[in-house]
This record gives sequence, structure tokens and C-alpha cells, in this order.
Amino acid sequence: MIYGIGTDLIEVDRIARQVNGDTRFKEKIFSENEIHYCESFKGNKAQHYAARYAAKEAFFKAIGTGYRGGLAFHEISIENDDLGKPEIVLTGKARDFAIQHAFGKIHVSLSHLKDLASAIVTIEK
Repeated sequence: MIYGIGTDLIEVDRIARQVNGDTRFKEKIFSENEIHYCESFKGNKAQHYAARYAAKEAFFKAIGTGYRGGLAFHEISIENDDLGKPEIVLTGKARDFAIQHAFGKIHVSLSHLKDLASAIVTIEK
């Protein structure tokens, strides 16, 4: 049974300005693993940050709450398995929320071009 579906589309330049700025944006939004992964792409790291940001937004849409309820962006980490497939790893209150609502598998698909990044999240119950 499907618990929820979410999608998001974002301009890469918007995220590039944030990650390259003098703010704590990266640490506030992304997990250490995500930062390490995205920073390994010197030429187009903003595309990878943007895709992960879109996935986090899509996750919030899939759970039906939007960004509220004490859940934090950095508690939703997009990590790659051994074959490179993206997966959502939850920690903190996001993990507690998933347990409380009996989430099953969480599917995520990322896509990015030079100017746009998108993500789709489907949560099974």
C-alpha cells in the first residue's frame, strides 16, 4: 500500500548560490555523508546538492506534512548503495516519524541537468 508520493523540481543555480555562500546552509540542510559525496564532484557539485535538496522536499510532500513538525532536512539523507542507486536514510525525529507511521520501503529517484534537478519519493506502508 502506498503511504504517499512526493515530487520536487528546483533550479540548480538557486542551490549553488546557497552552498557557495558564506552561510551554514550545507550543514543545516545536508548530512555529513551528503556533503562528502557532493563535494567530490568539483565541476558540478551544485547539481548533486540540488537533486538531494529536491528529494528532501519530495519526502516532506510524500509524508503529507510539508516542512514542519520538528523534522529537520539533515535528518533525511540521500545516500547511494554499492551500485550507485540513491536511497533515503532517516535519523532523529524523521526516523521516529517513519516508525510511528509504520513506513515500509521508501523509493527515491533523482534527476538533474545543468539548470534543473528533480526528485520523486514514494513511501510504502
